[in-house]
Amino acid sequence: MSDSSDLPSWLWPRAAYVHVPFCAHHCGYCDFAVAAGQDYLIDLYIEAVGEELARLGDPVAVDTIFIGGGTPTYPSATQLSRLFATINHWLPLRPGGEFSVEATPESVTDDKVALLADRGVNRVSLGVQSFRPGTLSALDRIHSADEVAPAVERVRRRIQDVSLDLIFGVPGQTVADWDADLTAALALSPEHLSTYGLTYEKGTPLWKRRQHGDVEAVSEEDELAMYVHAMDRLSATGFEHYEVSNFARPGRRCRHNETYWANEAYFGFGVGAARYVMGRRELNRRGTADYIRRVLAGESPVLQSEELPPEESARETAAVQLRRSAGIVRQRFGEQTGLDIDVLTGGRMAVYTAAGLLADDQESVRLTPRGRCVADALVVKVVWGPRPSPAEPPAL
Repeated sequence: MSDSSDLPSWLWPRAAYVHVPFCAHHCGYCDFAVAAGQDYLIDLYIEAVGEELARLGDPVAVDTIFIGGGTPTYPSATQLSRLFATINHWLPLRPGGEFSVEATPESVTDDKVALLADRGVNRVSLGVQSFRPGTLSALDRIHSADEVAPAVERVRRRIQDVSLDLIFGVPGQTVADWDADLTAALALSPEHLSTYGLTYEKGTPLWKRRQHGDVEAVSEEDELAMYVHAMDRLSATGFEHYEVSNFARPGRRCRHNETYWANEAYFGFGVGAARYVMGRRELNRRGTADYIRRVLAGESPVLQSEELPPEESARETAAVQLRRSAGIVRQRFGEQTGLDIDVLTGGRMAVYTAAGLLADDQESVRLTPRGRCVADALVVKVVWGPRPSPAEPPAL
């Protein structure tokens, strides 16, 4: 078994991601590498993923595994059994590790849950998005609200750790609708909640409908009100707001995703998967048939590969770490990047701290609740922007 645990976690991965692109239906807002109506490729795809994993040379033990999609629970139980046997072989999970799988309410069956549990899965992330029929329709989802609670119950018979994904800012959605979604989600007592503001990804059907005037986006004021309401309500219910879009019960954070937010190393396998190993970022091709053909022909599936210069890599690290509740920890940042965060940001952190958007206790700097409301713009300004004039309030 390969073991490079003597290397720091920002160089050698303790985390691995495997992408399963297959879906019963491609939702109109989704910009992920998805294959709908291509079930005839599933068996070949599982073979190709196994071949890509085999290029590790030896099994590599990891602390976290995340199977995402697509809908990883869409293939049959027999197909999933083959896939997970391969993953278990090449990516053995260390004791106490986290093994997450994404699923949709309509794809969760008793036999698949049993298979996942038997293969070591201990965390399931359900793509619920909403409990309201109108919102589900606007998102082009095919499950009904009535399927969510039975799916959670089915998972919990074998797997205790359940996360729910919700989306706000959906066309036609009101703040009251969003509050009803939070109420319904909390009634299921999840260990983790992700709340994502809807984005109109260029080229998606939803983006095209907005361009043509067929849908109207929620106002910025209402979207901000929804986000603030989620922060207030979930925090009051005992959830830790540990990343801009993520909330968890104490001790139930997604450890795998924390690897991304720390900008540490991770493996990635499958169509469209990204990896970050020994300072090099690579991205696989997004076409499922193309990925299969290349891998089974002994070719590389990599589309892009780059190694950032030290300063640009440090800025990237600062940008992702600032989205965490822990923020940028100065000593750890210096060890990871070899650079001083205060020098790198040229005094900008002090300006935004004075404006109440950042909090700085000298050991770390992090977003305040106000800062979280403008996180995307603020992170860009802090990490890459020019220093605001002391005579003028910082504009975002």
